[in-house]
Parts: sequence; structure tokens; C-alpha cells
Amino acid sequence: MKAMILAAGKGERMRPLTLHTPKPLLIAGGKALINYHLENLHKAGFRDVVINHAWLGQQIEQQLGNGSQFGLNIRYSAEGEPLETAGGIVRALPLLTEDGDDWFLVINGDIWTDFPLDQLRPPANSDCDAILVMADNPDQHPDGDFQLAPDGSLSSTGASKLTFSGISLLHRSLFSGLDDRAGKLGPVLRNAMANRRVQGLHHHGQWVDVGTPQRLTQLDDMLSRDEPTP
Repeated sequence: MKAMILAAGKGERMRPLTLHTPKPLLIAGGKALINYHLENLHKAGFRDVVINHAWLGQQIEQQLGNGSQFGLNIRYSAEGEPLETAGGIVRALPLLTEDGDDWFLVINGDIWTDFPLDQLRPPANSDCDAILVMADNPDQHPDGDFQLAPDGSLSSTGASKLTFSGISLLHRSLFSGLDDRAGKLGPVLRNAMANRRVQGLHHHGQWVDVGTPQRLTQLDDMLSRDEPTP
């Protein structure tokens, strides 16, 4: 099974840091954000990784190369002008499913987490198209995204929503009939939820949405001290 890191965004909320550096290459704890993902993917047993890029994407290719320094085989899905998340995944589908794999892991390039990626495994039943890792709601997103039911199913409505962590295991059928103009992943997931085809699990450990310079600084401080998130 292959993995994809979403790294094509312009990082506008991170400016001026991202004017000359793509967001996944920003440093926290002495290491580029994307390096944490690559190391965790290798630790979890993944070997083939696809990275999409657009804004300053050549810097990503130059720094990561073919992935051999991480024990991985990295290939790139260059977008030119950034596609939205679902569109970017559709563009990369031929690389993700070329060996007949139906399932693949997707992780946002602008998060940091201690979630053990080897916990994500394709479900035994065939009535599921996506498994999402959910996190506790951060201060900047108090209302959450999706409701996790006791049976593990996710819905777009509910009084006690959790936040989508940006880590998911997706089935190729989720994107049937879509092209690279599919837009954002959220509406695609909500449509699947309406058909009860999305499952979730709650990660109780550390997770940071590194969306602003302030949160990058906080993460850098945390990793430098090697202390849990406050």
C-alpha cells in the first residue's frame, strides 16, 4: 500500500515564511515538517510515497530527492497551479493504485502528530470507502468537523464533533467519476458519510495543525524541549 503527502498548498496563512519556502519544508525542532511524515511512514512499514506539489515544488524535489535517505521510494505529482485536495488526489491516483492497490494513506503536509500510522489498516468489510483519524478540537477550531459514533461511523452532523486530523486511509472508489477538478476533499467525504461509508478513529495523542507562524513557533518550542503539547 502506498502513501500520499499533500504538499501543494501555497501556505498563504504562513506568510511571510512561505514566500520563499514551501510550507512542508518549514523547520520545527530542527527538522522540516515533511521529514517527520517520511520518517513515520518508514517506521510504519510504508516504502512507496507520492508527494504532490505546486508552489515552489522544485525545492521539495531537490531536498527530498528519490527518498533513499529515508529508506523510501518517493515520486512526485507536479500540479503547476495548485489543485484542491480531492483534485490533487485524483491527479495522483495512477501512481497510488498502479500496482492494483485499492487503498492508500493520505496525510496533510502541514500537520505534526505522534499518531502511529501502522494503526491504519484496510477494513475487513466492503461497505467502507474511507477511514479518518479524528483529533480533539484545537482552540482555533472549537466546533470540529465530524461526529464519531460509538460504532465508529462518521457523520457530518452532531453535537460533539471532533476535528479531522488530515490523516486518512482512502479507497479508490471514493473518487469514482471525479477528475482533477474535483475540488476539496471535504464535500467528497460528506457525500460518502451520507451513504454511511466513512469510518473514524479517535487519536488521543498529540496533533498540531501547523497553519500559522505562531503555531509553528509553538511546535518548534515543544519539540525543542521534547515536552508534551500544553
